[in-house]
Amino acid sequence: MFSINPNSGEPIYRQLTEQIKRMVAGGQLQSGDALPSVRELAAQYAVNPMTISKAYNLLETEGILERQRGKAMTIAQPTAATQSEQARLAQLLPQLVQLTLAAKQLQLSKHSVLTALTEQLDNAFNETE
Repeated sequence: MFSINPNSGEPIYRQLTEQIKRMVAGGQLQSGDALPSVRELAAQYAVNPMTISKAYNLLETEGILERQRGKAMTIAQPTAATQSEQARLAQLLPQLVQLTLAAKQLQLSKHSVLTALTEQLDNAFNETE
């Protein structure tokens, strides 16, 4: 369901929160959908349960998740209209800036970066079909 990279420079709780936000914005997670328990995710990704709990708590504070006593965390009812494609693209901007900077530092051509990115997108979209 999620893609957690413990070797990334980005903290695991942030990787998880950003992925959940994107999945909600993109419609992959809908209002009322239950998320795996803290223990399940911690075991699945071999991380400290407090890390998962921190991510869930932050998302609850932001109004993205709802906690119901004795039940799984669920995606909250949307408070505004579904985000536009432009708003969802804006969520990618920080990663695109990092990609651009890394490509420039590695002295890669625009063509080779776009080719590699297209391959990654093709692979990702083929996995979900």
